[in-house]
Amino acid sequence: MRDYKKLQVWEKAHKLVLFVYKQVIPKFPKHQQYDLMSQCKRAAYSITLNIVQGSGRTTEKDFTHFLDMALGSAHELEYSCLLAKDLDYINIETYEDVNSKVNEVKAMLIALIKSIRN
Repeated sequence: MRDYKKLQVWEKAHKLVLFVYKQVIPKFPKHQQYDLMSQCKRAAYSITLNIVQGSGRTTEKDFTHFLDMALGSAHELEYSCLLAKDLDYINIETYEDVNSKVNEVKAMLIALIKSIRN
């Protein structure tokens, strides 16, 4: 088992969740509260929750399985934010900022998954 708080990818993903909650979600219109807004929130915190859950597993195979799921959630958040931009819920600057943060987390997840599998 690992201490997830010591994983750099978890730290970056946690900061991403905070950014989504504080900088992205407040820009959504109220009528999206239970639709795309909710989906963005779930995708964001699912990244960190999967890292945490995988860290509690005893095998490398189980850990990478949860990292794969975290990566899938990062892709989901990436698309949700693209859709929000295209629907004019968030401006281009906010989109570019969140997209950059998502891509950084994705790259870190991919690198960790590869290092464990090799």
